Amino acid sequence: MKFRLTTTRLLPALIAAISCMIFSSQILAADTANNSLTSQQPVKRSLCVFDVVGANGDIFNMMKDYRLDVLQWGVDLQLKAYTDERVASDDFKTGQCDSVLMTGTRARAYNHFTGTLEALGAIPSYQELKLILNTLLSPRAAKLMVQDDYEVVGIMPAGGVYLFVRDRKNDNLSTMAGKRVATLDYDPASLEMVRQVGASVVSSSTTSFAGKFNNGSVDIAYAPAAAYKPLELYHGIKPNGGVINHVVSQLNLQMLIRKDLFPEGFGKKSRAHTLKQLDMAFEIILKADQEIEEEYWITPPLSSVHKSELLFRKVRTSLKDNGTYNPKALAFMKKVRCKVSPAAAECSQKSD
Repeated sequence: MKFRLTTTRLLPALIAAISCMIFSSQILAADTANNSLTSQQPVKRSLCVFDVVGANGDIFNMMKDYRLDVLQWGVDLQLKAYTDERVASDDFKTGQCDSVLMTGTRARAYNHFTGTLEALGAIPSYQELKLILNTLLSPRAAKLMVQDDYEVVGIMPAGGVYLFVRDRKNDNLSTMAGKRVATLDYDPASLEMVRQVGASVVSSSTTSFAGKFNNGSVDIAYAPAAAYKPLELYHGIKPNGGVINHVVSQLNLQMLIRKDLFPEGFGKKSRAHTLKQLDMAFEIILKADQEIEEEYWITPPLSSVHKSELLFRKVRTSLKDNGTYNPKALAFMKKVRCKVSPAAAECSQKSD
């Protein structure tokens, strides 16, 4: 009887103790889960995007898709559109942007190697460009992507750069002497090329060159085919002009980050992601080339093409010697050119 009485009295207490333990463990589990969720909240970082069209441009829209992808890596990118590339670069330099998307020429200030990819005549076609980007976006090139506090986390093709002329007679270098050329004043390569052919430099920017070409303030401008419709360059080439079908350089877009502000391994993931998008990017730039009406393409004489290539090589050597171009990058691009065209004269020479 005593035993039964003791058990009867202890049972409620035991149940209460167990209930308390269960409730406590539930609170602990909830706290742990909440802490885990808090630790997994994506870190907010800013991405300043150069797009000549602004927030409605194709480039900016492309980065909206990229933003959704990188959320999985723990980063919430706050996008800001810039129509002036100089301002975007300056804001990145001063720390107002944690990351930035801009052209390779502007990127040279942050990565000497990748900033040399737009060197004059260094990548003559999309075939070489594909090989180069596939190599540089792979893990084995990771060391080349980091310079000081900055890391290149993506490189995308933006199309071959062509000469747009208001007069079809200007289809070779000898006819360009004395002509006015809209020249990006921050790019030593462009300035040197224009001076070499005896043309006149008309200082311009990415936001002003199209207007100067379209209204006749300059005789010649250079741009990728992707700029043809958005910047209405067809106004400038009509009725007597056209587009010289010889690639001057390969425009590319590079995304750079301040390495210490992003999670470990972000760059590797981003470059791998970019690599998967390359085929689609090349489809886009090929489509842009095709959007220029066939009657406006100008096929230059072979003699002019040869002279242009010699000029490009001369300019590359000059800018390598003064430190503008990275010698390792030039050597790498020549290696790729000779892989594609091993019989080319330059492949038996020491020049870059």
